[in-house]
Amino acid sequence: MTATHPVHLVRPQPATLHATKARWSVEATLALFELPFNDLLFRAQQVHREHFDANAVQRSTLLSIKTGGCPEDCAYCPQSVHYDTGVEADKLMEPAAVRAAAEAAVKAGATRFCMGAAWREPKDRDIEKVAALVREVKSLGLEACCTLGMLTKPQAATLKEAGVDYYNHNLDTAPEAYGRVISTRVYEDRLQTLAHVREAGMSVCCGGIVGMGESRRERAGLVAQLANLDPHPESVPINELVQVEGTPMAGTDKLDPFEFVRTIAVARITMPSAYVRL
Repeated sequence: MTATHPVHLVRPQPATLHATKARWSVEATLALFELPFNDLLFRAQQVHREHFDANAVQRSTLLSIKTGGCPEDCAYCPQSVHYDTGVEADKLMEPAAVRAAAEAAVKAGATRFCMGAAWREPKDRDIEKVAALVREVKSLGLEACCTLGMLTKPQAATLKEAGVDYYNHNLDTAPEAYGRVISTRVYEDRLQTLAHVREAGMSVCCGGIVGMGESRRERAGLVAQLANLDPHPESVPINELVQVEGTPMAGTDKLDPFEFVRTIAVARITMPSAYVRL
């Protein structure tokens, strides 16, 4: 894609998120992965053009508002306290600094601003501070997104009231591969937070990471899990692992670039109205 002007999509009304009878089985999703490459791209492009401007992308800016010191043991993450990666733990950023970053994002052409904090689960006092940051971002006319870890129902409601449009909470990988990536929480914890986000009325941003040593079938399993959420996420990040020395994932065999493209295309086909994000 070459054009970089923002594209907007009318989102479906928020609903309670839950797994339905599989619209996409792992086998059917895997069959998409195994299509001839150009046939897969053609099919994905057809679906894309039914829902989006064919030559536009929506740009977002991501800011780490609280870096390092996370108690989780996600094997890909340099912000975990379990690994020696040289990342120092910082305090939550002040509103003026966040506003300055959001103003720079507007000037760069972003229409969505996402704030991420390295927490397993924020405390209620943390949520109140983040709500103040959200209000700064919203005052600039940006969509606001947060990724703060696991949420309770009241915390999700507070973020919604502050103006959060999207909440990001990735599934990371297929259920069967999850235990190889993280042991400090279970898959159901992630699904529960997504349900709280839906119930509060925020849109869901949820995807995963590829290139963590998973098989193609496990990549298909991740996409199928996302596609079978009801409704499927409005925003689906397909991330390729950035290997950081000191994490257990450092030295993992890199994913073939064509396989990365296949994953993006399959996500587009199975979740037709989602923003598929890189």
